[in-house]
Amino acid sequence: MAKSFDVLVVGELNVDMILDNIDGFPKVGTEILAQELTVTLGSSSAIFASNLSSMGKSVAFVGLTGNDDFANLVKKSLQEKNVNTDCIIASEKHNTGLTMVMNYGMDRANVTFPGAMEHLEEADITDEMLLSAKHLHLSSIFLQKKLKDQAHNLFKRAKKLGLSTSMDPQWDPSEEWVLNLEELLPNIDFLLPNQVEFNNITNSTSLTSGIEKIKPYSNSIVIKDGINGAHLWHNGDLLTKPAFVNEDVVDCIGAGDSFDAGFVCGFIDGLDLERCVELGNAMGAINTMEAGGTKSFKNLEHIKKVVMDKFNFTF
Repeated sequence: MAKSFDVLVVGELNVDMILDNIDGFPKVGTEILAQELTVTLGSSSAIFASNLSSMGKSVAFVGLTGNDDFANLVKKSLQEKNVNTDCIIASEKHNTGLTMVMNYGMDRANVTFPGAMEHLEEADITDEMLLSAKHLHLSSIFLQKKLKDQAHNLFKRAKKLGLSTSMDPQWDPSEEWVLNLEELLPNIDFLLPNQVEFNNITNSTSLTSGIEKIKPYSNSIVIKDGINGAHLWHNGDLLTKPAFVNEDVVDCIGAGDSFDAGFVCGFIDGLDLERCVELGNAMGAINTMEAGGTKSFKNLEHIKKVVMDKFNFTF
């Protein structure tokens, strides 16, 4: 059957309230000031979906929000990026999630109210939804408590229906890092963690030791490593692609999600995996040039011009 979408994104949805130019770090019983506030679409999954759509791919989203003003902002923001929101479910029981982001140069501190995102279930994602797309991407599995223990079934269904698949696990707020990787990874074509997340989910202290543990049941692994670029493990080989040096960093919110968008975009276009990693690095770099996770991704023409002018990179 004809596919309506290149990618179906399953994930968390929330609003980001971003504070910049903060006078120190907050302490209980005291008050400090921030000089700048940005309210924008948050969630790793939504940033990925928005930026992938801006790169010219057709994208649909499955997620759970409340029935509130934040939900309206989330859907409107996705729709403005041409992401299909027909499969977003509005809960009458739970409020839309929110993340308070406190920026400190190249780092940040986050406080998240999960809200509805914790209550999305595998049963909410129908075969009809899966069959509408070529590729399934899941992000922030630890924030989606019900879906976390069901995700292996979701990926198994997706593979049986002929989809390619990817997952970015993201941070575990509980720092317990419990995933059944032996069940999950055989049906995930591309695992896309950052270096710290990878070490934690594999209970390892290095890239090589982590890969050694999970290679018997893994496909391809791409590990994001900040200014060190990204590492690709594929067909038994490990290689590193350097980062693009960007001296105009505003913040790093969503840089990893933008990397994912670039990588998956390249994969859908049939690029070899090394080139997909390079495209991911370029998208992660331009993401940091504006506040929040999506503002650098205005449209495909703009993105191509920026990466050409800034990094002499074409795609």
